[in-house]
Amino acid sequence: MLELRPLRREDFDALFAAASDPLIWEQHPERDRYTREVFQRYFDGAMKSGGALAVIERGSGRIIGSSRYHNLNLAESEVEIGFTFLERAFWGGEYNRELKSLMIEHALRFVDRVVFAAGENNLRSQKALEKIGATFFKKSERPARDGSKVPHVVFAITRTQARKQ
Repeated sequence: MLELRPLRREDFDALFAAASDPLIWEQHPERDRYTREVFQRYFDGAMKSGGALAVIERGSGRIIGSSRYHNLNLAESEVEIGFTFLERAFWGGEYNRELKSLMIEHALRFVDRVVFAAGENNLRSQKALEKIGATFFKKSERPARDGSKVPHVVFAITRTQARKQ
């Protein structure tokens, strides 16, 4: 169903088209990410991270979202998967499960734990993480664009948990 590849500069227009639905971001801490200016910052951060992926629906060859690896912590043997979104047409089915499975499987070849952070009020993302087998790990605060702190919950999947699934 899906193909993942490194995100490229020339993907901006296609990825922005996928992200321009306000309902994608309604529970997200950055609710205006569907606007070009805010999305440009998201995209620039993705490119700078070096770990961003384009999510491509194989049937159409179209970019339908993005995700990225970030916050690699070798001392804790963990990496975070985040900044994930998919067009709404691809919600609720197997697409998020396949995306995360591919990314988790790859990451667990190198680290013992994969973590995911979701805004404390982003129940949609939290439920999606539970569906893929992630379990609550801890609470944290993440910086918002205005410098304030936003409460998040962190979920995790360990190498041991992944083997049991």
